[in-house]
Amino acid sequence: MAGTPDAARPAVERFGSGGPWEERVGYSRTVRAGELVLVSGCTAMGPDDVVLGLGDAEAQARAAIEACLRALEPAGASAADVVRTRMYVTDISRWEAVGRAHAAAFGTVRPVATMVEVSALIDPRLLVEIEVEAYLPR
Repeated sequence: MAGTPDAARPAVERFGSGGPWEERVGYSRTVRAGELVLVSGCTAMGPDDVVLGLGDAEAQARAAIEACLRALEPAGASAADVVRTRMYVTDISRWEAVGRAHAAAFGTVRPVATMVEVSALIDPRLLVEIEVEAYLPR
């Protein structure tokens, strides 16, 4: 807001996961801006460039969601606080598999959700990338 003193602005907190891409690309895994907690895209990439659930969109979606939920924790948020998800899939014909993983994690929370097909992710072995946004009043 133009002209608003810094003391009146909500604090912005940034949290990293320690992943190698954060410094290389210049982003935070999680940002809390006032009452919003934003988690950047998470995939099924495990330690040492091992892809969890290789070739399995549902397993990769579960792993990505688990990474998102871990990323919420330092900001004090959880799955119950999630209000929006975005799912990027490299093959939209696998939407049901990705949807099952989403429903298992967020079925009772029922955030708004978007799923779109993308031409590729950062590693060709990755089938799914997921972002979440949470609302957490202070």
